[in-house]
Amino acid sequence: MTYLKYLLVLLCTFFIGNTISGQENYTPPKLSNEDSWSLVLLPDPQTYMKFGRNQGIFELMTGWIEENIESLNIKMVLCTGDLVEQNELLVADKTNGNKPSRDQWISISKAFDKLDGKVPYILAAGNHDFGYKNIENRKSNYNKYFPAHRNILNAKLLREVTNNIDGLPTIENAASEFISPDGRKFLFLNLEFAPRNAVIEWANKVSKKKDYKDHTLVLLTHSYLNANNEHIENENYPITDGNYGKAIWEKLVKPSTNIQMVFSGHIGGVNDFKAHVAYKVDTNNSGKKVNQITFNAQALGGGWHGNGGNGWLRILEFMPDKKTVKVYTFSPFFAISPETQEKAWSKTPFNSFSFELD
Repeated sequence: MTYLKYLLVLLCTFFIGNTISGQENYTPPKLSNEDSWSLVLLPDPQTYMKFGRNQGIFELMTGWIEENIESLNIKMVLCTGDLVEQNELLVADKTNGNKPSRDQWISISKAFDKLDGKVPYILAAGNHDFGYKNIENRKSNYNKYFPAHRNILNAKLLREVTNNIDGLPTIENAASEFISPDGRKFLFLNLEFAPRNAVIEWANKVSKKKDYKDHTLVLLTHSYLNANNEHIENENYPITDGNYGKAIWEKLVKPSTNIQMVFSGHIGGVNDFKAHVAYKVDTNNSGKKVNQITFNAQALGGGWHGNGGNGWLRILEFMPDKKTVKVYTFSPFFAISPETQEKAWSKTPFNSFSFELD
């Protein structure tokens, strides 16, 4: 055998061996119990949206959700907000994105087209979804691209809304009722970034309504915990009427008798998964545990101007005992190719765990 042929054989053996090894180490997502149902949590999409080259990765993620609605019994999708990088930028600055805001909103809208009429989804409004670049004011294009009746399955769940900064009722701040396959009643409260005092007051009134006294309330808002698992106290944004994590806890979550879960995003660090996540359990005034989960990924895969987050999402499996929730962190982006499938699961303790509801 000539040296060239020998080298080719070695290279083929190496690549085939690696591919087979990747396949052997990979198991696609599946429910641990056939009677479970699942919720998918999507992190901040902004870095996918600001570069045209990245937008397809987020479409891959929502496409993967669409393909697995039945196999994973997906009943709800949540997104932590910052749907775009800039809400109202007419000309892309070519550094922090090469797409103007209109194209970013069109792209995020297109990604969720895949889920319309197939599964309900609730999207938080983040700081980058307001103002021009970053919440210089409370104006947003959110309602233009995600009106209340866009997804008929969202509209069917909608129970309460309050007004945005323009005095219009929108789903930037809304409550949606959901009854799980096992019969547990949920109410999802979606609150804008650093919700205004009027929004906090509205949410309090909703949570205390007799109609929802037997419901498990789930709060979705963009900014809540930092990477040290602490409530965020203050942030340097040019808004005056706003409540951050600690204030949301003190004014809304802690006094509530039925808020048992809080989901948020917002935080991150360059190529540091731990800097993107947080988990905290506290007890509210009625003695119930509140599981508070922050999940993001936007600076993974190359930093703030990288690929958007390596396709990471979370699958929450709600077990048929009506208490246990298993949390898995998975990347359809890595899973799509046999050469990268072995990277598709993050099994570190902060990304793979379980908790219980009261």
